[in-house]
Parts: sequence; structure tokens; C-alpha cells
Amino acid sequence: MKTYRVPEIAQKYVEYDMIQEHTALPDLANARLRLLHAFLSQQHTLQTHSELFTLVVSLVQLGMDTHDLIDTQQEQRSEPEMRSRQLKVLAGDYFSATFYQLLAQAGQIEMIAKISGAVSEVNRLKVNLYVRMRQHKLSAEEYLGYSVQIKSALFHIFSDRLEGTLSRIWPEVLNGISRCEILVDEIARSESSDRFDQGWAYWHLMQVASDEECQQLTMHTYERAFIQGLAEKYNVRTQLREKLKLTADSVKASAGKLESVKLLGELTSIVDTLLYEQTGYTPALNETR
Repeated sequence: MKTYRVPEIAQKYVEYDMIQEHTALPDLANARLRLLHAFLSQQHTLQTHSELFTLVVSLVQLGMDTHDLIDTQQEQRSEPEMRSRQLKVLAGDYFSATFYQLLAQAGQIEMIAKISGAVSEVNRLKVNLYVRMRQHKLSAEEYLGYSVQIKSALFHIFSDRLEGTLSRIWPEVLNGISRCEILVDEIARSESSDRFDQGWAYWHLMQVASDEECQQLTMHTYERAFIQGLAEKYNVRTQLREKLKLTADSVKASAGKLESVKLLGELTSIVDTLLYEQTGYTPALNETR
């Protein structure tokens, strides 16, 4: 299996002094990217382009994630805030456009069309989710389902390029890893007053909290003590961690159907890395119990 070098290769496209000085970019989607690279590297017909395809997907995903960070509020902003916002717009556009050049140079015109179609699908899913949010017609599990679709849509374009066991296992493993990523982020999000609004914890509490508590939640202005109190009262983080562990176990079970020991090892490493980020899980300790 080829060594995963996408973060290092992507640096030449994302590390610009002006961007680093004036704004912050989201992290690369390394769990999904490692997964994609591992699967593509296992198939003989795709090995040659495994690094290229993973790189362009990383840039497109980064472009979309950067645009998601743009503040759409109409309030007055300071000059540094305006500069940061403008650079996010430009950086997102640049990352999203770079993949055209890279794929065109490699003669991969068909892949350009596939990625463009996937971006349109992601935007459609986001609109559907935002509409449901505004209408308050959304459960916590529906939110999680939409989020998995949005996270994985770009990567699903390879479903019809993979063959045999790889093709059969890819969708369920991809969805599982995407769900793990989301749950890791939702655990952190449930602890942040700045990011709490409209996350899994918010929608879960809107289902189980008292009428008075829900009324406070709908005001969308939260003090940290209020969030911490509700999260503890309704076991929000415990439930999220349980969901993360169950999803991780499911991914490992799916990975066990693979024929490649190397690929199984890489998937196990990806899952364990995600678990360790939030739970302190260590494979060695877990295996001895």
C-alpha cells in the first residue's frame, strides 16, 4: 500500500502567508482521505491515480469546508474580520477550482464531471438541512443522518470505480468513518457555547428537555454554565461517546470482511485515531480486557 502523503503534498496549495496571517482554515478531512487513499491503493486499476484523486478530493472538500466557515451575519465587522471573511471566500474558491487544473493535466476529464456533480449534491443536501433547521422539523438522529450524507457525498463518487469486495464494503465503511468524524466533532461542540447552536446536542435537548429549557434554547444565546448544566442533566456527552464507540465497532466489523490484511490494519488505525481524539481509547489496553 502506498504511503499516505496527501497532507504534505497539499501544503503547496494551502499554505500561503496571507491566508495564514489573516484567517484560519479548517483541518483536512484526514480520516476520510486516509480511507479513500487506502481503498484506491488496493485496486490495481486505480493505484496509479490514488494519490492524485485523494489530493483533488482533499482540496475540493477543504474548499467547501472553508466556505462553511464564512460568517453570513449582517452585523458590522472590524477591518481584520472583513479581511478574514474575504480571504475565506477567495481561498475556498481557489481550493475548489484547483482540482480542475490538476485533473485536466492528468487527462482525467470524466473525474472532473463526477466531482462537480458531487459538489452540487452536497449543496443540495445542505440546503435541505438548513430548511429543516429553520422550520424546526428536525430530530437529533435526522440531523446526524443529514450530516453523514453531507460528509460522505463527495467520496461516494468512487463507489462505481471500485471493484469486488472493495466496492461492496466501501459505502458502509465510508458512512461509518464519516459518522465517527461527526460524533467526535459533536462531542467537542457540545462543550462550546460558541458552537453549541444547531448541533446534535441542541436538537437532542429540544426533544427531551423541559418546555422552559427548550424556550431558553430557542433564544440562541447561551452561557457556558447553562450548556454544561443541561449536558450533564441529560447525559449528552455520554450518549455521544456511546454512539461513537458503537459506530467504531461497526466499522471494524465491516472492515473484517476485507481480504487485505494491510487495508484492515489501516482502517483499524483510522478508527482508533478517531476514538483516541475524544475518549482516550488505546487499542492495547482495550484488547487486554
